[in-house]
Amino acid sequence: MAAYSYPQLLPLLLLLCVCLCGFGSVLGLKAVSGPAESPNPPNPPVLRAVDPPAKDAPAAAAAAGASQPRRATSWKLSEEAACREDLSRLCPKHTWTNNLAVLECLQDRREESEIAPDCNHLLWNYKLNLTTDPKFESVAMEVCKSTINEIKECNEEERGRGYLVSCLVDHRANVSEYQCNQYITKMTSIVFSDYRLICGFMDKCKEDINSLRCGSINVGQKDVHSQGEVISCLEKALVREAEQQDHVHRIKEECQRAILRVAELSSDDFHLDRHLYFSCRADRERFCRNTQAGEGKVYKCLFNHKFEEAMSEKCRDALTTRQKLISQDYKVSYSLAKACKVDLRKQRCSLDANLPRAREARLSYLLLCLEAAVHRGRPVSGECQGEMLDYRRMLMEDFSLSPEIVLHCRTEIEAHCSGLHRKGRTLHCLMRVGRGDRSTTVDSICQSALQTLIQSADPVADYRIDRALNEACESVIQTACKHIRTGDPMILSCLMEHLYTEKMVEDCEHRLLELQYFISRDWKLDPILYKKCQGDAARLCHTHGWNETSELMPPGAVFSCLYRHAYRTEEQGRRLSRDCKVEVQRILRQRALDVKLDPDLQRRCMTDLGKWCSDKTDAGQELECLQDHLEDLVSACREVVGNLTELESEDIQIDALLIKACEPVTQAYCHDVADNQIDTGDLMECLVQNKHQKEMNDKCTVGVTHFQLVQMKDFRFSYKFKMACKEDVLRLCPNIKKKVDVVLCLSSTVKNDTLQEAREQRVSLKCRKQLRVEELEMSEDIRLEPELYDPCKSDISRLCPNVAFGNAQMIECLKEQKKQLSQRCHQRIFRLQEVEMTDPELDYQLMRVCKQMIKRFCTDADARNVLQCLKQNKNSELMDPKCKQMITKRQITQNTDYRLNPLLRKACRADIPKFCQPILNKASEDSELEGQVIACLKLKYADQKLSSDCEDQIRVILQESALDYRLDPQLQMHCTDEISRLCAEEAAAQEQTGQVEECLKVNLLKIKLEACKREVLNMLKESKADIFVDPVLHTACALDLKHHCAAITPGRGRQMSCLIEALQDKRVRLQPECKKRLQDRIDMWSYAAKVAPAEGFSDLAVQVMTSPSKDYILLMIALSVCILFLVGLLCGRITKRVTRELKDR
Repeated sequence: MAAYSYPQLLPLLLLLCVCLCGFGSVLGLKAVSGPAESPNPPNPPVLRAVDPPAKDAPAAAAAAGASQPRRATSWKLSEEAACREDLSRLCPKHTWTNNLAVLECLQDRREESEIAPDCNHLLWNYKLNLTTDPKFESVAMEVCKSTINEIKECNEEERGRGYLVSCLVDHRANVSEYQCNQYITKMTSIVFSDYRLICGFMDKCKEDINSLRCGSINVGQKDVHSQGEVISCLEKALVREAEQQDHVHRIKEECQRAILRVAELSSDDFHLDRHLYFSCRADRERFCRNTQAGEGKVYKCLFNHKFEEAMSEKCRDALTTRQKLISQDYKVSYSLAKACKVDLRKQRCSLDANLPRAREARLSYLLLCLEAAVHRGRPVSGECQGEMLDYRRMLMEDFSLSPEIVLHCRTEIEAHCSGLHRKGRTLHCLMRVGRGDRSTTVDSICQSALQTLIQSADPVADYRIDRALNEACESVIQTACKHIRTGDPMILSCLMEHLYTEKMVEDCEHRLLELQYFISRDWKLDPILYKKCQGDAARLCHTHGWNETSELMPPGAVFSCLYRHAYRTEEQGRRLSRDCKVEVQRILRQRALDVKLDPDLQRRCMTDLGKWCSDKTDAGQELECLQDHLEDLVSACREVVGNLTELESEDIQIDALLIKACEPVTQAYCHDVADNQIDTGDLMECLVQNKHQKEMNDKCTVGVTHFQLVQMKDFRFSYKFKMACKEDVLRLCPNIKKKVDVVLCLSSTVKNDTLQEAREQRVSLKCRKQLRVEELEMSEDIRLEPELYDPCKSDISRLCPNVAFGNAQMIECLKEQKKQLSQRCHQRIFRLQEVEMTDPELDYQLMRVCKQMIKRFCTDADARNVLQCLKQNKNSELMDPKCKQMITKRQITQNTDYRLNPLLRKACRADIPKFCQPILNKASEDSELEGQVIACLKLKYADQKLSSDCEDQIRVILQESALDYRLDPQLQMHCTDEISRLCAEEAAAQEQTGQVEECLKVNLLKIKLEACKREVLNMLKESKADIFVDPVLHTACALDLKHHCAAITPGRGRQMSCLIEALQDKRVRLQPECKKRLQDRIDMWSYAAKVAPAEGFSDLAVQVMTSPSKDYILLMIALSVCILFLVGLLCGRITKRVTRELKDR
């Protein structure tokens, strides 16, 4: 299509007619007021820097034109024989009377429409005369008089050489006069139809045209289409030069400027770029038919449709070349240069307007400079920002527009990303390779080029700039981020928050992480972070402007500086502002999703990731793997992983995956601490405490447990513990790093101070409180206590393979399988039980199962007496069955060894070595005595030899074990077979109330095993000492005790003797059941006395004192003594008389 329609030409033609009337003949026309002159054919004058016409060039048309006489006002191109046939074939008849219309028609013909060489040569001469004829210059001087005076360069141009018209075309953007503007517009289309007509272009680029073989410069050898190809050839060479490191031919600097200047001058009207015009005429009709020419609108329309399937490859190549020129000089884009002209001046982005090839002219520099102003909150016009958005999108869509990418990433593109040139796919492919593992990493220079491009395009400010990301994430944005305004920078943050969730799609996930990888390497690329933190960064990290870098503080180091200050206490000073800290936390949460988003971590841990974590590919697994192998990492990696873990301990919300997984339990139990601006470890502590609630899912449980396990590696990883005990650790446990060792060290210190009744505890109160929390947490999972877990690993796999670690279930399993444990594991379990019995709060299973019962019965009890309180209320009707069962388990454990019963150990500390020393001599330190010491004390209790305190404790044990045979380890050990044979039904009863013991007593004569019989006899012996030890008898005789023996003090067999006396007293009537049970016991004791005679005088005395016939026996003993006394007295008198008689003799 023509650049201007015929009606648009009328004002110009009228203007030219007026000018011609005033200034004489032009192109052989005679001035109206002058005499008639011979017709001057349009012979070409000598060209500046142009070789003479070729000898074989047809001159017939020119000669014929010169020989034919013409009237001054009637010469027309349509009348020339050389062009008559082409004119009638190609141009509408109404244009024939206007030379300029004919010129425009023939000049803009379709490429497949050829014109005769003679006509082509005639047109060339005509155009040349238009630009060089002094008379035509006079027209320009008259029409543009004031404009010429204003433009100094044009005013100083030499007249008569065509410079003036070309200069006006050069400065047409500054022309304000309407008539002058119309004149220059028409002349522009003529000038730009041939590179040789452009002012100074031939002088500056003649050598390069020849060297690059961009076409002949001889007149007539090229048609009008080929003339545009010359400039296109030079433009492509200029672009190619920027994209190649080894330049075969380097274009001269002045020619480079001339090429870019030509591109700039043709930027408003696509007709002026002859190569692009002819390449894209059909595409313009297809995509941009309704787009009016001028102001670069057609260019922009074609740019927007560049990757459409219907776009021809020839047009796409021409558009790409022009875009590449724009990337080298932003002024090649008319709309961008115009829209941002004022803003560039305000923001001082154009420092040297005379150097279009300088740094300031590059599109990337312009974008960086203006983006810096936007990020700093400085005003940039909406029109300019709109143009910037278009060109930022353009850079992201086509990697070839960035010469640095083409130059430095060529190898990576050929190896990994070939055939992906459209819609930003190549860039994302390079990003994917850039963030890949070591085998596919890109060259550092290519990485830097990608980083620079992303900073220039700034896709974070508006995700729509990245077409590949926009298309991949459209569905996610519409569902998960629909509440955020389209184009808002928070869209990317929203997408990151939904990464690895059910709303995220795989393609979006990949594109997002590819882009985020590069964003994370420069803190400035996150506009919200930069906006909120630029003041803090300047104050604390000594940063420079948005588009400036510093070797002392590279972009990647700035964020590290910010997050180090984000978690400082008030005492440490120099903290971040609140808004900045919120953004730093947001970025940390994003980085926790993938180790590759943490540049420092990835750089230092690349080797360790390959060595230890090559198979960990799921979200968050790589960081967890590094934390698991913390001791095995190289020092640099260990340091950065340690710092990150320490940071997470203070603010667990940084671990976005864990927080997402734990959302239900957080909302149910931890919403108060989760809403706090400052975490300080409260949320993790809450999650640990509620780890086994029904709202807790597997992912959350695994995540919380993993963090607990990691905390064991270094006490610094537990923020609350670190802050509470930091000074105590330095003072009391120096050089100890592992948390479990620190806890053990501090716990031992507290224990020793307590036992020694020290005047002042060495461990501070706040540390003791937090130490208690840590001890309770460690009791929940055996893995949190490495000293217990490591010796028991083989036992766990052998005895408890299907038992879960949490809820202390694994520890409970090992306790139940204690007899089958390996020696080392058995010793550790025994020590653990010893600690738990001393401090029941550390018995996680007991505290969990009996939590409600503790609240009901033991609210006022001391923490160390909780188990004792529960035992006392064990048989209450309100006692929970599960808790009762757990209490029984602990009682069984306690009775296996006196050391597991703190009250007994304390009460009998003098009795045990006195009566049971032989047993102690045979015992090992870390293994149970299987109830031997307690059995020893029971016998001494029956013998009434124990101290009162010890006697009270043994009585309690006897009463408890009398109700449940399992509480008597010796009985259970020796009578297991007999119980199975004789008392299976009683043993299977759900509720044990002494029925098994009663069964054994009744079947005493049937017991075959001597060891078991001995234990039953011991039971009988013990029951004679106290009726409470015999629950069956006590229950049967409860009323009789109340009626007949209420005044008798319990213990030492006193109440039993009272009942026997009542039984023998015929005046007293006992309850039938009591009478029967009591008579059975007397018979059993009699049998026991026969089968187990007294072993010594003391044993005999005990048997007598506990015998039902005690009074009778004592009477008989007294009578015997009296008789012996009388006999002795009688014998003494007789012997005395005999002795005296012997003396008298």
